[in-house]
Amino acid sequence: MTKEELANLITTEQESFYRIAKTLLYDDYDCGDAISSAIVKAFEGLNSLRKPKYAKTWFIRILINECYAILNQQKRITAFDPDTMSENVVSIVNNDYSELYEALEALSPKTRLVISLYYMEGYSVKEIASLTDTTEASVKNRLLRGRKRLKDDLEEMEGA
Repeated sequence: MTKEELANLITTEQESFYRIAKTLLYDDYDCGDAISSAIVKAFEGLNSLRKPKYAKTWFIRILINECYAILNQQKRITAFDPDTMSENVVSIVNNDYSELYEALEALSPKTRLVISLYYMEGYSVKEIASLTDTTEASVKNRLLRGRKRLKDDLEEMEGA
């Protein structure tokens, strides 16, 4: 795959990549940082891509790793600065646009990612297992638990 082909892939799939980043990261700036870092790493590691037909999957894997790196960095910052944590919570609460979004936020990042890849991006269980470096059984369990939790949370919100 050439650099031009990679650039075309990134351009055509930018909305999909943003949705994946947004699934793990709440802040738009963090999503932009993750995507930018993933693009840089993809261009730097382009020679490690063995089969060009898997370029999108390869890039998504890089993006997911960058999102997790940002989450880990935020955990370290929060551990040292309790004020940051309260600001983040206020920011999340102020940006809720729907009950579904609120219910999705309540899921763990790994479950939220699996739900997003399956329902929003249309990946199969096998593809998600490959992307997230887990087993198919784990993906199925996360989908099952995520659906149940979403259903319960949405019913609870509806009743309230």
